[in-house]
Amino acid sequence: MERVQKVIANSGYTSRRKAEELILKGRVRVNGEVIKELGTTVGPKDDIEVDGEFIQRGVANKVYYLLYKPRGVVTTTSDDKHRKTVVDLIPTKERIYPVGRLDYDTTGVLILTNDGELANLLMHPKNEVDKLYVAKVSGLVGKEQVKRLSNGVIIDGRKTSKAHVRVTKYDKSKNISIVELTIHEGRNHQVKKMFEALGYNVLKLKRESFAFLNLSGLNSGESRMLSPKEVKRLYSIVSRKEKEED
Repeated sequence: MERVQKVIANSGYTSRRKAEELILKGRVRVNGEVIKELGTTVGPKDDIEVDGEFIQRGVANKVYYLLYKPRGVVTTTSDDKHRKTVVDLIPTKERIYPVGRLDYDTTGVLILTNDGELANLLMHPKNEVDKLYVAKVSGLVGKEQVKRLSNGVIIDGRKTSKAHVRVTKYDKSKNISIVELTIHEGRNHQVKKMFEALGYNVLKLKRESFAFLNLSGLNSGESRMLSPKEVKRLYSIVSRKEKEED
């Protein structure tokens, strides 16, 4: 028996987080009955529907893409405001979805796949997958602020995990700083909120890397398929973290 949201995610329909949202909104049925409990479990013979569409167990053709997300594109599979989505930028007929999210005005590395298992492992906080961001912020970020960011700051009532922070450039005439920030959490608007907690406004934000994957060879809006070796390496990273946790 497995939880419904895990089965939906592993089918490649959407991420586990999104599946949980669909369940809470009453858009998921098991054997014809609407469910709203996240703890609901199902067996291999149970029928699962999302918005009237039956979920197919397992994905025959798993695909993995690395996208250089441009500004002005939403990180979702569809948008009720009819804005361009990251899925629109990927040339595939497979039902894929983004691993995590980048804000509308944030650019950089984004993985998209229909492999629910890998997506869930990469997004799970306990696996601590590093993500490197470069932020252009208003104001001059000093040593004390770097130390505070590195040790964690309070956002949304909870302290962030330790981060690696480095100021790479100051422009005193324009009163801006360029800061590299490596985190392994994926909280909503986290990087922007971390700087805001110290009184800085993020003017521009780019994710330069996700684990070992970077934007080398890609222009904004372009994508490429991950190689089998890269996919294996991603699985290796999260598997090693899980073993360390055990």
